[in-house]
Amino acid sequence: MTGNNDNEKYVELDRYISSLPDKKGTLITVLHRAQDIFGYLPAEVQAHVARRLDIPVSQVYGVVSFYSYFTMNQKGKYDISVCLGTACYVRGADTILETLKQKLGIDLGEVTPDGKYSLRTLRCVGACGLAPVVMVGDKVYGRCTPDSIDEILNDCK
Repeated sequence: MTGNNDNEKYVELDRYISSLPDKKGTLITVLHRAQDIFGYLPAEVQAHVARRLDIPVSQVYGVVSFYSYFTMNQKGKYDISVCLGTACYVRGADTILETLKQKLGIDLGEVTPDGKYSLRTLRCVGACGLAPVVMVGDKVYGRCTPDSIDEILNDCK
């Protein structure tokens, strides 16, 4: 069942879609807006976008699943990403990731029960000179060690 808050979000998304002069070729733009509104793109939101743009749901899903920016999983207030690109990996990113899993009590793609943290990996953030890298939202933490994880988590408070 959809809550009132979700109804308001759908109204906001519909208002945005209605404001577009031409809906052709706007899928990615609409998906960005939908993710900004909902925080992620679950199947229900994808189906809604497909109906509103008069395109197949499979086309929407194809775009959402192709681009790493889009997520079908809910994120925590603090979305933590560990870079597993080559430079980060060889400098211990796997150990950083295991430390975060242990401290947060969640696995990749999960959200802590309080909704505060989510955990995922990235392939490269383009900060190889700072490897290993952890990102919290848009903030980059470089030269991370297992000992620096507490400091990173304290920054989130």
